[in-house]
Amino acid sequence: MVGLKIGGVPEHFNLPWRLAIEEGRFRNIGLELHWSDMTGGTGQMIKGLDLGTLDVAVLLTEGITKAILEGLKARIIQVYVTTPLRWGVHVPFHSDINKVDQLEGRTFAISREGSGSHLMAFVKAKQEGWNPGDLIFNVVGDVYGGLWALENNEAQAFLWEKYTTHPFTEQQKCRYIDEVVTPWPCFVIAVREEVLDKYPALLKEMCYIVNQKAKEVKQNEDSVEVISWRYNLRSGQVANWLIETDWNYDAIEYPLAFDKTVRYLKQLDLVEAEKSEGWQHKLFPVKRQEPETTFN
Repeated sequence: MVGLKIGGVPEHFNLPWRLAIEEGRFRNIGLELHWSDMTGGTGQMIKGLDLGTLDVAVLLTEGITKAILEGLKARIIQVYVTTPLRWGVHVPFHSDINKVDQLEGRTFAISREGSGSHLMAFVKAKQEGWNPGDLIFNVVGDVYGGLWALENNEAQAFLWEKYTTHPFTEQQKCRYIDEVVTPWPCFVIAVREEVLDKYPALLKEMCYIVNQKAKEVKQNEDSVEVISWRYNLRSGQVANWLIETDWNYDAIEYPLAFDKTVRYLKQLDLVEAEKSEGWQHKLFPVKRQEPETTFN
């Protein structure tokens, strides 16, 4: 039995992993997966891969792409969620901020540097025509730190997945005023290079199992109720999220999506041009062929 440490955000996207672990599906192929909830998001998982406290991570495309191009010894073995992430733009509940253009020059709460909440603030700045160099950040650790920063005027904006934060908007801990949609598939599976070199076939089987479990979750009539109960979300919100969300059931590759991610990172000066050269060979375990299906 091979034991591996895996991390992911404690959100509904990762229900297929949790169910497959609970049902013993990975043990059936000789793999013992030890799951850890990463409340600090992608930034925390990148640190875990770097330190070796994680072997596998399910994390945001833009964050892990940037980290690998900057030297992280890890590889992306598969796109996990093929649809974009819908980041809610949240502001203090009692503030007079009602439109995104009021956030120019204000402070954004972020979980960690290099996290999705950090990088997507740059994407939003580009969309709004702001100077990305003028962005101000307050590192807060996780979603609860972000809510605290808004309540205590330590930040005026906080980007986080909108369904996860919906209960907090109902509790009047923040207000949702807009959203930012990632221009690429949102979650990928990354593995430390050392682990990938030792267990390539086992990791491929691992991906197959979680892909099949994701298909079951997508098709199961009880999934709305299960997700609503497990993640404290309203069933109507979960139903909408399930309609919007697709996992990578058939392990399709999306090279054009990564090309778009790298170009964004360069345009926003989040990765140096020379570090992005030959990105295909840096990000993936093997040379990839462009599939018939691409991400638009």
